Amino acid sequence: MRNCLFSFGLSVALLMPAAAQTIHVVTEQTPYTYMVDGKVAGSATEVVELSLQRAGLKDYRVNLYPWAHAYDLALKTPNVLIYLIARTAARENQFRWAGEIMKIQYHLYRLKQRPLAITDLESAKRFTIGVMRDDVRQQYLITKGFDRLVVSAQSVDNFRKLLSGQVDLVPLTTDDASSLCKETRFDCTGLERVMTLDEASTGLYMAYSLSTPDAVVQRTQRAFDKLKTEGHVKRIMERSP
Repeated sequence: MRNCLFSFGLSVALLMPAAAQTIHVVTEQTPYTYMVDGKVAGSATEVVELSLQRAGLKDYRVNLYPWAHAYDLALKTPNVLIYLIARTAARENQFRWAGEIMKIQYHLYRLKQRPLAITDLESAKRFTIGVMRDDVRQQYLITKGFDRLVVSAQSVDNFRKLLSGQVDLVPLTTDDASSLCKETRFDCTGLERVMTLDEASTGLYMAYSLSTPDAVVQRTQRAFDKLKTEGHVKRIMERSP
């Protein structure tokens, strides 16, 4: 009996640190993550919060930041969960991956009124491209030898640079382009897709900072995997952004 009580007590003790941790959840503004009445909302946010709640990790707060700030927090601070983050070879060992929420495909866009002679990735190097600091698109283009990159802190600032002629191209998803057109009140028929960045297209995940306790990561993974198996993740993400 005493051994049983000891085992039970040990199990409770092992679970307590995970349950007691306040998880700092961070993201940026996207069509799937945005502010509504002072709270972070959107389909991806719903998936993350549901995963945490199913995992019994109810002590969390969600904040929306410029991407570089969210990314820096997740790199350096314990108990940080970042989403939507692209899983790349360079990032593989920098985070603890907890689940793929969606897949994305990036395209280079230009203004229709400014024709550009682009036939392939190499020819695109002649033009200035707007990117966000520490974003996977910036990292990808650097590895491909692009050196005419103009860096912004937020996606809407990056898009406005395209509209004002400060940059020639911006890499966006179709949903990003539509959302940014609405936010800036720009007629999206004035945008033209130049080419698809196939190698940069990837999955977007939620991921924990490296120093987050094993129990927190594992419980989140299990809860998310179950939601995905049950079809909840797909149904939530298929809603219009």
